[in-house]
Amino acid sequence: MAAISENKQAELVQGTLDMLILKTLAIEPMHGYGIAIRIEQISKGVFQVNPGSLFPAFRRLERSGWLKCEWRATENNRRAKYYILTEVGRRQLKTETREWSRQIAAIARILEAS
Repeated sequence: MAAISENKQAELVQGTLDMLILKTLAIEPMHGYGIAIRIEQISKGVFQVNPGSLFPAFRRLERSGWLKCEWRATENNRRAKYYILTEVGRRQLKTETREWSRQIAAIARILEAS
């Protein structure tokens, strides 16, 4: 799903990809390739999402009502499906962000325990 340098694999925790897609789309609507590039850029190359993971996630998020899509021209004047975060998707992103923050804090407490 995602790769890191030195041939180590960085697997996204289940559900994390959905949250990263929602967060990326909270910034602006994008096509699939743009979303993959943005996640890679923001993560400084830690997460390199492949289409085999990305496109099933889009379908899942769209079925949940968190995304909608429309065909638009890209910056290269090609037609591409753009994904747009819905209001329900914005609320879901807030919920997932809160839960993720709670889990990160719990993991940090466990790792710091002596």
